[in-house]
Amino acid sequence: MTTSTVHTPIVEAVGVTKTFTTPDGRALPVLEDIGLRLVEGEIVALLGKSGSGKSTLLRCLAGLIAPSSGTVSYRGDPLTAANPGVAMVFQSFALLPWLTVQQNVELSLRARGVGEEERRRRALDAIDLIGLDGFEGAYPKELSGGMRQRVGFARALVVEPDALFMDEPFSALDVLTAENLRSELVGLWEGHEAPVKAILIVTHNIEEAVLLADRILVLSSNPGRIRAELTVDLTRPRDRRTPQFEALVDTVYGILTGREEGAAAGAGPAARPVETPITVPLPQASVGGLAGLLEILLAMGGEESLAEIADELNFEVDDLLPIVDAAVLLGLATTMAGRIAVTGVGREFAAADILASKQLFARLAARRAPLVRAIVQSLAATEDHTLREGLFLDLLRRGFDPVGARRQLETAIDWGRYAELYDYDADDAEFELEPGAEAAL
Repeated sequence: MTTSTVHTPIVEAVGVTKTFTTPDGRALPVLEDIGLRLVEGEIVALLGKSGSGKSTLLRCLAGLIAPSSGTVSYRGDPLTAANPGVAMVFQSFALLPWLTVQQNVELSLRARGVGEEERRRRALDAIDLIGLDGFEGAYPKELSGGMRQRVGFARALVVEPDALFMDEPFSALDVLTAENLRSELVGLWEGHEAPVKAILIVTHNIEEAVLLADRILVLSSNPGRIRAELTVDLTRPRDRRTPQFEALVDTVYGILTGREEGAAAGAGPAARPVETPITVPLPQASVGGLAGLLEILLAMGGEESLAEIADELNFEVDDLLPIVDAAVLLGLATTMAGRIAVTGVGREFAAADILASKQLFARLAARRAPLVRAIVQSLAATEDHTLREGLFLDLLRRGFDPVGARRQLETAIDWGRYAELYDYDADDAEFELEPGAEAAL
């Protein structure tokens, strides 16, 4: 399908800015001056790293949260409530475990006042469309992850929305299941079987965006802005092995990993965003993964393209992103135009013995990773140098969903334990400051 320039946009955002308030009363900008249009006949991907605000933007466009400024319109009418032309599929399957597949699919129709017979007919049609015929009476616990996500798709499609919004819909699935569902989605779209006029998908996966989308909007972070817009002029189904596909992936990868400090524009220190555990989230990477990446880089001469490293390791490019982001955050590496280079500090860390590497990592984590720093400072401020994890989870939930908040805390636990900045007692869910940890700040 191709984008039409004559249709009224299904959804349009003009100057959308979203700012949250931190527990201490400070403004936390998440989105800034976003403008986009979603028209009939196209699939658009919102692509960005953690902290780019892509899920927040999706919820603004769906009318689930209101922008702080700017407008979101559906078919030309400004939204004042939930978008009536949109249905959503989430990363978590969000099924009610006490309801059958058919009952879960019927929920959205019941909420719209559709009669029982029509609900049943439309639900069974949707279940058949997404390949779950025969499982109408099954309960979610009886289904695999891929089957549960199919129910999520059926529940969204059954209302025949103008636009289908998807928030990381394949990220909770194994690789083969995700690939199968993507292919089936493309088949429904190309065969005009899906009862939707446009699709908007949030993803952090570059290849997924290139496989699915007609347009890709790349968001920068802290706050989220549209950094680039790319048209994907490739026929479907798309082959990852073609030079055109690989070139587009490399282009997007270069945009995502390019520097955002704005040095070329003369941005000074005042232009840098406030670094908090929410504005600068911890990438999901282990210390062992960081050390392994540095060793591989040094064996390749200290600098290499990320695509080449991924190919060498037989991984997807996206699999490397969290480790690369962690290395950059800690000052162990730098990236530019799709390439990564080990810094002097990175070489020192890779060459150090265990004790020296722990001490160096402690300084880097305490000074450059805001969540680790916040935990150390908070523990140091208490009389007995202990705190329950609930404090940090409550604060993190101001910027992350519960799963994301937990993942952030788990990464901080991993980093802090290795650095011997603090210990964590899983039985009591409690942090305890290690002696001398304050010296790392």
